[in-house]
Amino acid sequence: MSENTQLTVPGSFENILGSGRTEELLETAKPFIELMMQYECAVREVETKLNVLNDEFSTLYNYNPIETIKTRVKDPISIIGKMKRKNLTPTVENIERNLNDIAGVRVICSFPDDIYAIAEILTGQDDITLVKRKDYIADPKPNGYRSLHLIIEIPIFLSTGKKMMRVEVQFRTIAMDFWASLEHKLKYKHNVRDSEEISASLKSCADSIAELDARMQEIHNRIERENEDT
Repeated sequence: MSENTQLTVPGSFENILGSGRTEELLETAKPFIELMMQYECAVREVETKLNVLNDEFSTLYNYNPIETIKTRVKDPISIIGKMKRKNLTPTVENIERNLNDIAGVRVICSFPDDIYAIAEILTGQDDITLVKRKDYIADPKPNGYRSLHLIIEIPIFLSTGKKMMRVEVQFRTIAMDFWASLEHKLKYKHNVRDSEEISASLKSCADSIAELDARMQEIHNRIERENEDT
């Protein structure tokens, strides 16, 4: 099937099974399923690289800069919805060309300095290409959101050869991630009274979190300096 074949989302499993066109539908979906498999592979490649770095830091410095790693690949409904919002035909070719966040990795670090250190090491590896970098830590969003976003290309190796895949990698501290998770939940609450007041409160919390991260970073640095002197 051509990569330009438009993808469709069936209304229900009952419609698929009752249509008598199950094989046809599966054949139509096959290129999309293959693409999602490739994104899953790309996510695993990035996760492996990050785990290797964390293990190396643990061995050499008795310190783990990465607290947790979370991964995901967008579900088909979300992908097609985003394509429609962009007024793009949801073909496999268009999806791969126009969406950078299908494959996502979230890296939770202890301190802001860890974020920049790991991001620099990761993007410095010779098989990774940095496509885009947005530093919402140095330049937060108006609502207070802070995170370092990278779009990278990483190779996966298939039976047909090497293929470069795009992955979005987000770096946050534990506090930044807590704030972002709460803000995301509240954003999708409907009929909330005093929404402007809540937004202002969230912005204030984000500023307090940034101050806390900076203070904790300084304490960590002091402890490290004292350890070096002993």
